[in-house]
Amino acid sequence: MNEALIRNHNARVKEDDVVFDDGDFCFRNSPGGKEGEGRPQKAEHFIKKLNGTHVHIKGNHDRNNSLRTCIERCVIRYGGHRINLVHNPIHADENYEFNFVGHVHEKWKFKALGEKSVMINIGVDVWKFRPVSFEEIMKEYRRWVKDQDATT
Repeated sequence: MNEALIRNHNARVKEDDVVFDDGDFCFRNSPGGKEGEGRPQKAEHFIKKLNGTHVHIKGNHDRNNSLRTCIERCVIRYGGHRINLVHNPIHADENYEFNFVGHVHEKWKFKALGEKSVMINIGVDVWKFRPVSFEEIMKEYRRWVKDQDATT
């Protein structure tokens, strides 16, 4: 699976692209840890293989993988929007139109947060196990909003 994720990543990401990794960059198993959970490689093992400049936001599994990021959230302005990037949806902020989150795996892709805010799950497990661009996210988001309007 790791090699497939690396191939998928490098097929879409160029060397000069900026990539926001929204937590849980990799899961490194501890000696004596639960069998089948994670691999012995540290984060650097994967970083060397991936295209792009990576901004790592801390996830709950980033304690043991040598990543050592101190970024718990990141606010960017892109496409005319202020976007809050945070790993766990419980730390999303309804003062932002968009909150890009991870942590929830395949449970949902879009979720309303208050009246004027939405959480968007940018985890690879809901985006065909590959990085997703802002434009792709917005295209899916507009489709989701349209479907929500049709059901109300």
